Amino acid sequence: MNISRHAMSNTASTFGIAALFLIAGAGHFVIPAWFDRIVPAWIANARMATYLSGVAEIAGALGVLYAPTRRAAGIGLIALLVAVYPANINMLQMARASAQSSTLYLAILWLRLPLQPLLIWWVYGAAVRG
Repeated sequence: MNISRHAMSNTASTFGIAALFLIAGAGHFVIPAWFDRIVPAWIANARMATYLSGVAEIAGALGVLYAPTRRAAGIGLIALLVAVYPANINMLQMARASAQSSTLYLAILWLRLPLQPLLIWWVYGAAVRG
């Protein structure tokens, strides 16, 4: 059996994406208050948004593991990453407004913003384009 390096790399990426989103999605149910506080104020029900995004992350994680649903799950995860980007911006804005935020914490939040497009690129390459 000849398994190409690309196929092995793609399989590792798929499992990595699944693990990341499964853990993150579970976090929405284990520590929902942490996620609630970063939901932008213009979202009417922060807890519902937390739970819905957690369900979407778990569904996407499981979906990328199953070849027939991988592409659709990847598209869904990309849509989710775009949809939750305002929460990342809101988190940074709240930290900047707080006198208790350390320089290191602010730097991490600034660095987190370009992470979202990188995650989109990763999901696209492994699950959508696959």
